[in-house]
Amino acid sequence: MDIKSTECFFIANNNIGDSGLSGGCRIFIELARYWKESIDLKIIATEEAITVCKNYGLQDLKFYKSSSKLGFKNVFTLRAVFANFFKKLTNGILFVLRHKSLFKNNPWIYSVSDFYPDLIPAFLIKLINPKVKWIASYYLFAPTPWDKDSPYKGKDFLRGFLYWLSQRPTYWLVKKYADIIFVTSQPDKNKFLSKKRSESEIFVIRGGVNIEASTEYLNNKNVVPLDKRKYECCFIGRFHQQKGVLALMEIWKKVVAQLPKAKLAMIGNGPLEKDVKNKINEYNLNENVDLFGFMDGQDKFNVFKQSKIVLHPATYDSGGMAAAEAMAWGIPGISFDLEALKTYYPQGMEKIPQGDFDKFAQAIIKMLFDNKYYMMLADQARQLIVEQWSWQNRAKSIGSKLFSDGV
Repeated sequence: MDIKSTECFFIANNNIGDSGLSGGCRIFIELARYWKESIDLKIIATEEAITVCKNYGLQDLKFYKSSSKLGFKNVFTLRAVFANFFKKLTNGILFVLRHKSLFKNNPWIYSVSDFYPDLIPAFLIKLINPKVKWIASYYLFAPTPWDKDSPYKGKDFLRGFLYWLSQRPTYWLVKKYADIIFVTSQPDKNKFLSKKRSESEIFVIRGGVNIEASTEYLNNKNVVPLDKRKYECCFIGRFHQQKGVLALMEIWKKVVAQLPKAKLAMIGNGPLEKDVKNKINEYNLNENVDLFGFMDGQDKFNVFKQSKIVLHPATYDSGGMAAAEAMAWGIPGISFDLEALKTYYPQGMEKIPQGDFDKFAQAIIKMLFDNKYYMMLADQARQLIVEQWSWQNRAKSIGSKLFSDGV
């Protein structure tokens, strides 16, 4: 793919902090990493998003700052979320109106999420110049608030209801006006099919993994033996209702009841950090759970090297690629049997009936003590990631289909 004359703007206006990394952020950063060698790539972004991009090795791109950093100490409060929404949306729209000449050459426009600060400016560019090609990301459909499987219950109902309500107009806009749509699972792809939109205009991105570090580690003679590893299990992801972190506390309490010395490593941050800490104290799990906060790079890899199983207890998800990062290190996984995960993880991950904490805990214990079963799943996990999840192959394949084939 060598099409340097192709111009593409990424719009990343929604970042509320410059630490932590959502799945959507990971996707656009890795696409940028591999596309920038072949196309004229520029990024319109908030100060926070620009910092994240540069922290992940994208210093050599052309950046346009759409909004300054908000400066909240806790970015997960409702006040911070609403302030971020209105300021970033307003500044994103103003940026487009003030820089309309940037888009006169009919470039590609990629809104990196379905949140308004990313999506509305992209839609506005499409209205100003209908000849641009708009790539719209729609990575997760909000659960219906009254659905029994919705993670937004009790005090979180209002937050979940507002999230669901906010997607009603954006879903319509994307379905009607976007030229290309990125989703992360096959079931979501079907929601955008219509008489006017063919399957070739909807890409199942699914995410990816950089496998270089894990490949080097697994090929040397210093792999930590299973019986020497510090952690029976690890979790990586946002501390959020959808990711099942509070469900994980219930599950881990059951595991520790049978294995008092079992240890769990948790990597991530998010709005439920305080709730997780409260559960750890309530269940006397302080000696059984290590909280690392957000980690990346070698620090994160060191935790994977010391773990036996990766847990992905998401209660609502469109896929979830965080677990794949651990599976690249030859670690099998356990998750609830969500629809999207059937295509995401067809092997290497045991699926548990949704909401059955007892079976989830027993699956962990079985995997820890059934060595033959463990090794089978570990081999399947590594094979799946190598064959289907390599970021380099995936990013180049998507870029080639988009820009070379003239979709």
